[in-house]
Amino acid sequence: MLGPRRPNFWKRSSDTRNSRRRTRASDACLYSCPLVGLPRPAAEIGEIIAALARAGVFRLRGVLVGTIAYQTYAAMLGLRLPSASTITMDIDIAQFTNVSITIGDRTAPVLEVLKKVNKSFRPVSNVVDGRRATSYSATGGLRVDFLTPDDHTETGRPRKLLALQTDAQPLHFLDFLIRDPEPAVVLHGAGIYVHVPAPARYAVHKLIISRRRPEGFAKRDKDLHQAEVLLAALAEKRPHDLKSAWEEAYERGPKWRQPMIEGLGLLEPLARYVVFDNIGAPRSILPGIDLSFDNPPARYDFSRDIVTFVGKALGSSVNCAISREALDDHFGSDGPGQEGRLEAFLKNRSRIEAIARAKSPSAPVEEPGSLLIRTSDVGHFSQHVLANKPRESGKRPASPKRQ
Repeated sequence: MLGPRRPNFWKRSSDTRNSRRRTRASDACLYSCPLVGLPRPAAEIGEIIAALARAGVFRLRGVLVGTIAYQTYAAMLGLRLPSASTITMDIDIAQFTNVSITIGDRTAPVLEVLKKVNKSFRPVSNVVDGRRATSYSATGGLRVDFLTPDDHTETGRPRKLLALQTDAQPLHFLDFLIRDPEPAVVLHGAGIYVHVPAPARYAVHKLIISRRRPEGFAKRDKDLHQAEVLLAALAEKRPHDLKSAWEEAYERGPKWRQPMIEGLGLLEPLARYVVFDNIGAPRSILPGIDLSFDNPPARYDFSRDIVTFVGKALGSSVNCAISREALDDHFGSDGPGQEGRLEAFLKNRSRIEAIARAKSPSAPVEEPGSLLIRTSDVGHFSQHVLANKPRESGKRPASPKRQ
């Protein structure tokens, strides 16, 4: 009998109506996402991810990696991603092998799941072991790759993911990427709940693998661009996460440090400097960061009362300057005018440039791509120049009797 004697029935009915309204609202929101700058995958990609989710891939701790994962960071971090960095027809799924063994559950075979979406899917023979498949491709350039962390050997032989009923390609550095993943939503249909790498791990990982790709390879530029966007955002929104991820990777040894630092050196100056400020590391760890000068013309800037000159570091120009107070206090400007201060700069140019070189890798960045020598810098960094002069010149320090 319906009515007051069946309150649970009415409650369940109301909950059902509310759930449908929420789903419709979610659909409306997701379909409007491109209008507010949130990226979403191509429709066919979305259908494949949805099928994998229904099969239990993400419930069984599979992690979505690659550009589709990168797309989810727009909503997660509240930022607008350049469209060129979000385009892909590949889906990359990763899982730890030991997790796949011990989890105690399985999906349907991956190929079976994929064929329900697109019958043209077929296994792609692995390069190392042609009898096994770690990738599946379909018409239209669609591709699904399964990955797993390597076991620190160089064989590259596929490894079995029992929970997902597929083989996977072992890769270096992947264990760092997929450790402690975060929940996210792929913007397709009413939304697909997935697991993706923590954004800070993704950014650091992209720096590393960018150095393992050939020069001029399109994916290398894409890796660096994605890292650059995320690093700048994380320094502002999740600085602790960025510092923690950087330190964890950096402490894993030279094979990790070298590509991290080299990758950092390829970023735009603004992204590079915000990372240095965040992680608290000296910029001197970056090869090629030292300023060089090729006798560029010096100019007096009346609006700022400074003498300007240009240096170079990491292939980019650095706008250097020395303040009027520094010239008057330490370099004996010949008169208060423009000519006197320019003359003082030219007479002491080599020493001023040496002070700029000393300040550049160690002092906090006030403005990316620029460096200002203040009067307080002259005394501090002059001592640094004198202390390092014998080492830099390759000569032993002179004895007091010869001075």
